[in-house]
Amino acid sequence: MNGLKGLVYWQEPRKSALVFGGSMLVLTSLASFSVISVVSYLLLALLCVTITFRVYKSVVQAVQKSDEGHPFKVLMERDISISPDTARRYMDVFLVKLNTALEQIRRLVLVEDVVDSLKLAVVMWFLTCVGAVFNGITLLILADIILFCTPLLYERNKTQIDGYLLRVQSQLEQELANDGNIFGAPKKQNNDLYSDGRFQNTASGSFGAL
Repeated sequence: MNGLKGLVYWQEPRKSALVFGGSMLVLTSLASFSVISVVSYLLLALLCVTITFRVYKSVVQAVQKSDEGHPFKVLMERDISISPDTARRYMDVFLVKLNTALEQIRRLVLVEDVVDSLKLAVVMWFLTCVGAVFNGITLLILADIILFCTPLLYERNKTQIDGYLLRVQSQLEQELANDGNIFGAPKKQNNDLYSDGRFQNTASGSFGAL
């Protein structure tokens, strides 16, 4: 979580720019090409870079008659294997999340609580409306832009944004209070009519006339 927070808050601009640019490149490519084409092009571009660098370093070593070894020796010697303990720990966390999700789905689909199931139905209907306008890749692109831009904008303009949100909140509270007064006024008048005896006198006079 700390690593993700550092990326979205651009604590290391080069790393954040690299991740943001790479994710946008992949998502925009998926919007135009198939997954197989995108993966193939990415691997092909990576191979072009590594092979070119490997040949270049080999030529330089041959000209300089040096023996520096493989240019990617540090990366090749780095341990990238996943230990059984790490895999087991992540699998346990995944199973807990999966079982919780399955229990929630069963509870909502089988209508254990009518209100919660109706909320799910409303959310699904809203998603159908969203899906009619945007596709999945477009939503992912928008989410990627919001994820990397919103925290930075808020951090730089925190005072102005907080002040604007407070003004909006106060206006909403004032509007709700005014609406409550409007709806509560007739009820108060009726109560006053019953309480001051005018209704009793009027009713007595009417029945007396009959």
